[in-house]
Amino acid sequence: MSLTYVEGGVCAPLGFVAGGTRCGIRRSHTKKDLAIIASEVPCAAAAVYTQNKVFGAPITVTRRNLSDGRAQAVICNSGNANTCNADGVEKAERMCNAVAAALGIAPSDVIVASTGVIGQPLNVELIEAGVVTLAPALSVEGAHDAALAIMTTDTRVKEQAVRFELSGATVTIGAMAKGSGMIHPNMATMLGFITTDAAITPAMLDKALRAVVADSYNMISVDGDTSTNDMVSIMANGMADNALIDSEGPALDAFTAALRTIAVEQARLIARDGEGATRLLECNVTGAPDTPTAKRVAMSVISSSLVKAAMFGADANWGRILCAIGYTEGSFKIDTIDVHLESAAGRIQVCADGAGVSFSEETAKSVLQQEEIHIDIDMRQGSGAATAWGCDLTYDYVKINGDYRT
Repeated sequence: MSLTYVEGGVCAPLGFVAGGTRCGIRRSHTKKDLAIIASEVPCAAAAVYTQNKVFGAPITVTRRNLSDGRAQAVICNSGNANTCNADGVEKAERMCNAVAAALGIAPSDVIVASTGVIGQPLNVELIEAGVVTLAPALSVEGAHDAALAIMTTDTRVKEQAVRFELSGATVTIGAMAKGSGMIHPNMATMLGFITTDAAITPAMLDKALRAVVADSYNMISVDGDTSTNDMVSIMANGMADNALIDSEGPALDAFTAALRTIAVEQARLIARDGEGATRLLECNVTGAPDTPTAKRVAMSVISSSLVKAAMFGADANWGRILCAIGYTEGSFKIDTIDVHLESAAGRIQVCADGAGVSFSEETAKSVLQQEEIHIDIDMRQGSGAATAWGCDLTYDYVKINGDYRT
């Protein structure tokens, strides 16, 4: 299937508008902190959520609102997570009510999300006033402002869109995300909002989203902390006029493949923007006994603080990689494992058959000084394969999180 990347983010699909503004939740007097995405018509919708036992009030409300598989708008604020607050659900509902009143839709058709500091009372009156101003200004040019408005410690905007042919129709998928810290499965390791003009039933949309999440958003780690407010949602309004995807088959497979492409790209952007990060790390595992083992090994390596610190120092300390593989849950051998390190500066083998090999430290340092580093692990024990993404661990991570609240 041929995919074309296009501009427009979440507004690239037909029938979607968006916008972002500053309503005053964040202390900054310049940063936007309120975003809305809306469809001209009702949508099939699905979402996946954090598995943290402590979760934000918006999760509770969105789960309820999406119980019928339908939605038409998203509202998200940054600067306050609306988590661990006695009145959190009431305020999340008020956010839905404000959007519903402004757009002329049902409150139950609103996906609500919040991100920021945990345990701080949410000034929902500021959000309600912001909605009154923002809703009339939503436009097809508003995707970038919306993407800016959901950022917290992010340093990079994360928005993309892809276009492809499906059942004789042109279908577009747009996405935006925020995520920089508290990034670790399970699910969804951040906030992600996806839009599409594909015609697809809620059941098939949910199936596609869950399949994609397993290979993208759930295969990244920045710091081993699973956030309380993680969510990835998708709305499909059907305006592309493709034949309705209402069962498994080639059409669902094609849609899922396109969705996976953009989800993987969004996941990579999140990992690259890890708090304080200077390098994107990609761990590719092949030859594992099975795919679940490959996934666990890849995540174990990418999550290791010692591996991450070595990558920051451009130190080819391959023993840390073997150590992280060794404490991974599962049954497999170590004495067949090969490890290579690769980047734009070249490729070097640092381990063969579970033991060290002679290599040039100078060459290795050059390889590890690039912005994107691949840790390639061949277990030579089967056909299982997986890829995970992360980042290096730097001094700045501690600086950012040492005074995040104060």
